[in-house]
Amino acid sequence: MSLGTGIVLFVIGAILAFAVHVQVAWVSLTVVGYILMVAGAVGIILGIVLITTRRRQTVVQHDYVDPASGERVRRSTTDRPGDPYV
Repeated sequence: MSLGTGIVLFVIGAILAFAVHVQVAWVSLTVVGYILMVAGAVGIILGIVLITTRRRQTVVQHDYVDPASGERVRRSTTDRPGDPYV
């Protein structure tokens, strides 16, 4: 669930909980609104956590011996989990 989806769920839940005054016999729209607001808040929190963890970088260094020259070679790779452009 993304940050935008959480915000949309929260807004729809708030509208159902506080602005709609329609009585339906088989469901309470106020309770449905509160449930959507809780789900939206969880989605917002998860979206923020996912955004902050994407910015972490992992640097891995490997030492190799070049078979042709016998020289020691150090390779460094940077990995950004969740970043589609790397």
